[in-house]
Amino acid sequence: MPIKLFNTASRKVETFQPLNKKYVSMYSCGITAYYYTHIGHLYTYTTSDLLRRVLEYAGYDIRHVMNVTDVGHMTSDADEGEDKLIVGAKKENKTPAEIARFYEKCFWEETVKMNILKPNTICRATEHISDMLHLIEQLEKNGYTYKTSVGVIFDTSKFAAYPNFAKLNLAKQEAGARVKIDKERKNPWDFALWVTNQPNHLMQWDSKWGKGFPGWHIECSAMSMRYLGETLDIHTGGIDHIPVHHTNEIAQSECATGKKFVNYWTHTAFLNVNNTKMSKSLGNLYTLQDLAGKDFVPLALRYFFLGTSYRKPINFTWEALNAAQTALVKLWKHCLELPAPACEVLAPYIKNFEEAIYDDLNMAKALAVVWKLLESKEDASKKAATLFHMDKVFGLDLANARTQLSNLENLKKENLISKDKKYLEKEFKALKLIEHRYLLKQQKKYQEADAIRDQIKKLGFSIEDSKDGTILKPI
Repeated sequence: MPIKLFNTASRKVETFQPLNKKYVSMYSCGITAYYYTHIGHLYTYTTSDLLRRVLEYAGYDIRHVMNVTDVGHMTSDADEGEDKLIVGAKKENKTPAEIARFYEKCFWEETVKMNILKPNTICRATEHISDMLHLIEQLEKNGYTYKTSVGVIFDTSKFAAYPNFAKLNLAKQEAGARVKIDKERKNPWDFALWVTNQPNHLMQWDSKWGKGFPGWHIECSAMSMRYLGETLDIHTGGIDHIPVHHTNEIAQSECATGKKFVNYWTHTAFLNVNNTKMSKSLGNLYTLQDLAGKDFVPLALRYFFLGTSYRKPINFTWEALNAAQTALVKLWKHCLELPAPACEVLAPYIKNFEEAIYDDLNMAKALAVVWKLLESKEDASKKAATLFHMDKVFGLDLANARTQLSNLENLKKENLISKDKKYLEKEFKALKLIEHRYLLKQQKKYQEADAIRDQIKKLGFSIEDSKDGTILKPI
């Protein structure tokens, strides 16, 4: 049964044909290690994980590479602003390396919680500078670069296919719309390959063009080709990477090698929160830690992601996540009721499951097969075998349902204890303030005593004076 994938390059669903019969090469844009991973990022990484699992389920050997950007990614995707690692280092009073390693460690811990398979190769940008310099030299040799006071710039006018991937209308591009920092660039969308003349930058390397650091886009091209060759089977990432980062990757890679860079591009749509864009400024940027604080386990988020097409924006709400966790708990409990799995799976259900997952990762349809199976009167041991076989793709840890249910109960207990402890701490502070207020009133410092009422209110309590004393009440 052929695997069909939507290819961003063609805007069509295509039958997947790997370059090599022995393995599939797959590159995923990884994190910029300057802050915690939020659930929008995890949506993209879960999609890549599902794609990998489907390919492995189909019998392919996967060579999966993911980068860690630990230098050179500006505050926007268009070479603007300050390096994100530098910003983070200054904010937390640490070195860029300390920042990168800390948040990289957090990221891998969270992928384990989400049951996301670890890539075969993880490559850090700072450990592949020589590969980037070599690629820039090749672009210079081929006549695709020029220099400005900022550094070495890629000349997009030399690559006629530049607008094709993202369907860009360059004629309508406003000058400076994507790059505001370098008036010497021939075109507003030309991008930096190597940045020089920044003596105060904390991370720099020697090069023939001067001491500097790489532009963000060159990193992925250099590292993906280092480990997977000049043409890749699959490249994954978020839909936000299409107009700038992935467009620039294609340009520099194909101009350096003269070959097609990627055969299949897979992009995950945005995750919105309550139909609003997720952002720090709106206070709706959530992490797995935020979810845990509300009694949600990471695999509930994974189940939530399975309920829609990765190509459609997904709308996160607490109600929707609660529905996902309720369904997952029900599924885990079903697994506890099943006997040991038989050797034989139920072929009709497997056929329907495979038709779904091979149809551009239609996980929602595949999940429907699971529930139909559980409602059936089929042999229970064969049900178990079929269910666990399907979970090779879902990644919901069904074989360890008892442990997962126990983890959920422990999380709820820990949160309850934590909430009780915090309440008692606040209550103790409020009682101490009441004592202080009484002393102030004895000293006839009534204005100061009234101000304490507001402090108590901030702790979540109100006070009521009576003939028997001051009564503390939770608000």
